[in-house]
Amino acid sequence: MIFQGCASASQLQTITVFRNLDTLQINALLPFSYWQEYRPGEIIMREGEEIPHKLYCLIAGKLEIKKASAITGKEAIIRLISGGELFAASAIFGNGMAPATVVCLHPSQVLTIEREALLAAIAQVPEISLNILSVYNDRLQQLHNTVQGLITEKPIIRLVKLLQYYYSYHGVSSLKDKELLNISLNYSQISRSIGVSYEECVRLFKQLKEVVNYQRGGKIMIQDKQKFANFSLPPR
Repeated sequence: MIFQGCASASQLQTITVFRNLDTLQINALLPFSYWQEYRPGEIIMREGEEIPHKLYCLIAGKLEIKKASAITGKEAIIRLISGGELFAASAIFGNGMAPATVVCLHPSQVLTIEREALLAAIAQVPEISLNILSVYNDRLQQLHNTVQGLITEKPIIRLVKLLQYYYSYHGVSSLKDKELLNISLNYSQISRSIGVSYEECVRLFKQLKEVVNYQRGGKIMIQDKQKFANFSLPPR
């Protein structure tokens, strides 16, 4: 970790919930906003550890969010986040304990804002709190869907739903008549997100080769947009 110091206005404006603030509102937050650089493999916070009461935002890079099973201790990947996203909501709204372990995957810049300064900004611009709540409501819904899927759905359906989530959240780049996910996902990350082994994850992609194609480096190509959007298992 490399501590860099106070954040700039342009850095604050990369965070989704602050993009509509005017210059005066942004400037009021700057003295209480700091950013740090992390290298791949560094742990930003560990699940269950006490963390400072701040808003945590990723300016640039990629982070892995994972939680350990209370029964087996095995870690599952909850989500991958990229620049502009928030994480560790409990530091602001909860008990100040890290809700999950956060690991840096690529060189990343993390911005933090002191809790009291954020609350003062919310008092002036209540829409900030609505934006933050909207983000975490979406996260809770995704977590609910993930847990429900692990209990009731076949692995291949869980895989497609995971890809559909990242498709809608991170978007795609068009390549002729196909689409490439804007986020890279390797077999290990995917298997730990949907509760299957690495080997089964590879087999699932082979079954889906007409719909999605896994390419070297974790690139996911959508082969058939219609089948991907409306995926269902064929009747037996």
